[in-house]
Amino acid sequence: MTEGIVWLTLLAVFAVLARLGWVDYRKVETYGQWAQQFERAKYDIYGVLGQTDQTLTWGVPTRKGPINIDSCTFAEVQRVSLSLNGQRVDWQHPPSKARNIAILLEFMTERQPVQLPFTEMALAIDWVKYLEQALQNGANVAKT
Repeated sequence: MTEGIVWLTLLAVFAVLARLGWVDYRKVETYGQWAQQFERAKYDIYGVLGQTDQTLTWGVPTRKGPINIDSCTFAEVQRVSLSLNGQRVDWQHPPSKARNIAILLEFMTERQPVQLPFTEMALAIDWVKYLEQALQNGANVAKT
């Protein structure tokens, strides 16, 4: 009887793990389809971000596809910064280990920062570098 309860418990644990794995697999598959429309895209458990031409699009990943999707153009972005646990971080000299990274994009029209969460520091830094370069190129084009 005791062995039956142990095996039944193990079976239930494996069933739950299999279900959770399936949910994550569906999220990744759905993201793959969503990301095809972008030149550059990122996905993690906290958010999705895509860039095409001069437009950034972001949202929250779900098994049925990203929700709360919003977008802006590079012209609307005033500043790009990297923060860690609410503190700004110099992306050229990042901390060696960190969690809860967010790229902050500030929009002139909304006058409030938009936080795009990342799980990996290196990926967040790559996006900051890319966006800084895109903003500088846009500023140079606007000046000429």
